[in-house]
Amino acid sequence: MDEPFRMNAVATSFFGSNALALLPPELDKRGLRRVLIVTDKFLFDSGAAEKVTHCLDQTAVAYGIYNGVQPNPTLSVVNDCLKFALQMHADCLLALGGGSAIDTSKAVGILCANGGSAEQYEGINKSLKPSIPIVAVNTTAGTGSEVTAFYIVTNNQTHSKMVMVDTNCMVSIAVNDTNLMLSMPKGLTASTGMDAMTHGVEALLSRRATPLTDKDAVWAIRTIREFLPRAVKDGGDVEARNQMAYAEYTAGMAFSNGGLGMVHAMAHALGGFYNLPHGVCNAVLLPHVMQYNGKNQAILPRFHVLADALGIRNAQFGSSPQLVRQSVELIRNMSSSFGIPEKLRLLKKVNPSDFSQLADLALKDTGMLDNPVQPSKEDVICVYQQAF
Repeated sequence: MDEPFRMNAVATSFFGSNALALLPPELDKRGLRRVLIVTDKFLFDSGAAEKVTHCLDQTAVAYGIYNGVQPNPTLSVVNDCLKFALQMHADCLLALGGGSAIDTSKAVGILCANGGSAEQYEGINKSLKPSIPIVAVNTTAGTGSEVTAFYIVTNNQTHSKMVMVDTNCMVSIAVNDTNLMLSMPKGLTASTGMDAMTHGVEALLSRRATPLTDKDAVWAIRTIREFLPRAVKDGGDVEARNQMAYAEYTAGMAFSNGGLGMVHAMAHALGGFYNLPHGVCNAVLLPHVMQYNGKNQAILPRFHVLADALGIRNAQFGSSPQLVRQSVELIRNMSSSFGIPEKLRLLKKVNPSDFSQLADLALKDTGMLDNPVQPSKEDVICVYQQAF
C-alpha cells in the first residue's frame, strides 16, 4: 500500500488477571464522575456487574446500570439505553460484555455527543464530535470491539445491520481482565474465538493491509491457532485465556486499521436478517470466502503468509493452489472440532430463497470494499449456496 494511511489505537488498555483493579484510579485521573454501566441481564444476574460496581465504589463515581443489551443490538435497544444515559447526565459509559454491549455503548456515546438518531451515522465517519468517554470491560475474546473504530446496530424494521465506521467512536479505556472470561461457556469461547480468527484472516488478505496491520494479523492468527483449542477444551486454562485476550485485541487492531472483507459483509447480512450469532456466521462462511478469494492470482502470495501463520508445514515452498486448499481445510476442521455447524442449513431459519436479498445487503456493507476481490451479486449468491 503506497498511499498514506492512518493508524488508530485505544489510548489506555489494561490486561491480565484482576486488570479491573487498575480502572478506579484511571477514572479519578480523568475526572469522570457519572458512569452508566451498559450490560445484559445475564452478566447482571451472574455477578459480573457486581464486580464492576465494587470497583467503582472505590472512587467518587456515581453510577447507574442499564442491563437491556441484546445480542445483535437494535435501534430500540440503543434508544432505550440513550434515555438512561441522558436521564442521569452520564459523562462516561462503561460497557460490560462482548461486542453487543460495546457496540451499544459506541452508538449511545456518539448520540450523546452529536444528537440525532443512530440511522444518521451509518457509513464512514458521519459524526462531527467524539463520543463521550467509553470504558470497555471485555468479557469475551473475539469481537475486538474494544479496540476498533467500528460499531454495528441492527435496524428493527429492515432487519439489516447498519455498519458505522467512525474514529469518533473509539473507546477511551479498554479492560481485558481474564478473570471475567474464565467462566465463558465452550460454545461462546469457540464462536468468539473464530470471530477473532476471521478478523485476522480478513485483515491479512485485505486490500488495505500494510506491514503494520500484517504483523498484528499474523501474530493473532498464529496465537489463536495455538491457544483457542486449549481455551475451548478447558475454560480454566489461564494461559490460554490470557493469550486469547491478547490475540483478539491484536486482531481487532489489524482489522480496524487494515479492513475486513467479504466474510463480514455476508455475515452481517445473515446475522441481521435472521438474528444469528455473528461469530457462528463468520465461522461457517470463512472457508468458503477464502476459497473464493484464493482463485485470484494477484493475492495468492498472501496465502503463503496465511498458511505459514496457520502453522502449515513448508508454507513458503508449497504451490499456491495447494496452500489455499490446506488453509481452507485447516480453518474448516478447526471450526468443526469446536462443534460449530459446518453449513448454513444447520442454522435456524436460513433459506436459499433469501440469498438474492442477502447478497444485495452484503454488497452494500462497508466491509466488502476491502475484500481483495470485488464480487458480483452472482458471486455472492454462489458463495452462500456453497456454504448452505
